[in-house]
Amino acid sequence: MLETLRNAFKIKDIRGRIIFTFLMLIVIRIGSQLPIPGVDSEVFANWFAGQFGEGMSFFDAITGGSFYNMSIFALNITPYITSSIIMQLLTIAIPRLEEMQRDGEEGRKKIAEITRYLTIALALIEAIAMTIGFKRGGYLEYNSGVLGVMSVIMVILTLTAGSAVLMWIGERITEKGVGNGISIVLTINIVSRMPNDIATLYQQFIAGKIVPRAILAAVIILAIIVAMVLFVVFLQGGERRIPVQYSKKIQGRKQVGGQSTHIPLKVNTGGVIPVIFAQSLLQTPVIVASLLGKGNGTGIGSKILKGMSQSNWCDPNEPIYSIGLVVYIVLIIAFAYFYTSITFNPLEIANNMKKAGGFIPGIRPGKPTSDYLNRILNYIVFIGAVALAFIAFVPIFFNGVFGADVSFGGTSIIIIVGVVIETLKQIESQMRVRYYKGFLND
Repeated sequence: MLETLRNAFKIKDIRGRIIFTFLMLIVIRIGSQLPIPGVDSEVFANWFAGQFGEGMSFFDAITGGSFYNMSIFALNITPYITSSIIMQLLTIAIPRLEEMQRDGEEGRKKIAEITRYLTIALALIEAIAMTIGFKRGGYLEYNSGVLGVMSVIMVILTLTAGSAVLMWIGERITEKGVGNGISIVLTINIVSRMPNDIATLYQQFIAGKIVPRAILAAVIILAIIVAMVLFVVFLQGGERRIPVQYSKKIQGRKQVGGQSTHIPLKVNTGGVIPVIFAQSLLQTPVIVASLLGKGNGTGIGSKILKGMSQSNWCDPNEPIYSIGLVVYIVLIIAFAYFYTSITFNPLEIANNMKKAGGFIPGIRPGKPTSDYLNRILNYIVFIGAVALAFIAFVPIFFNGVFGADVSFGGTSIIIIVGVVIETLKQIESQMRVRYYKGFLND
């Protein structure tokens, strides 16, 4: 990794891209500290601190603390992530969007434009809902009269504009920097919260303990983090390669074709999306209830909300709420199959192979090939989904049993590792392109 970055800085163009990306990340972190005018930040921070156990930790992590600070980037890029997922689903359901996706670069540009508009719409809706909740809770500096109305409008516009600016920065990083801009913005948000989490772990398990116990706790914490990272790296790189053979053809007096290749089926086909889907489905009602000041009673509704909150899972004193963890794991596996089914089409791949004269050794072209790919894919998706569920489960277990209260978890580690690997691959790819260009020019 360090060798790759060292070599990259020797190339002027790549060095400029890395510096541009770094400067944009500084802008993001500055914006995450600038409070929204009209919001009583101190009152809001006190309220937020009391809600941490009710599903806010992950939301705070992916926004880089900007929601906790109620900064101009409080919504962050969550509306863009949501709109991207919605567009992926609509592409399968709406034939017109599917045609756009197949139109190549021009079609992808149109889909990207629609995604931007949808992002602004979602950001506006979320901003309105949040601001109404803030006003009812008395978290705005002015809650009545003309100043109250102006304060509401200003908060809505600021939240919406902040999300739009972050989307623009992400796209500029993709265009003029290195890596996928949106993913890098999400990653820097998560990484920015890690020093606080490490400090929390230090205070909980190391500070004030006798030296042998403190050393043992530090070694265990470090070993768990390293093991999780290595496991995620292994999972992200795991794939099943399906061999494909292309038949030989005669074109004029030449014999072409006959080469061998493979179809790489990733073990973790859905990436982190199944975990985000499952987490959002369970945590959204908890967050909404917290914003509305509900869910603190003793009724059945409050108990259901407690069961949906990760902070109550694996608690030895209240094991009944761990039913929510079982539901969470089932949702991860179900969404892994669902997301794979809408992003990978075995029948289409089989037909394309048949048209190109390709076949899997021992499998007939057409539907038998599609059935074979589908069968292999089902096995792989299950393995990947179980691995994802395990990664998501480990931090929850330590949080519930040992009280290791940190904002980052298995989802955060998957995002960070995946983005770092893909960014380094892109840098290496750009370095190879520059090398080949220089070789040809010589």
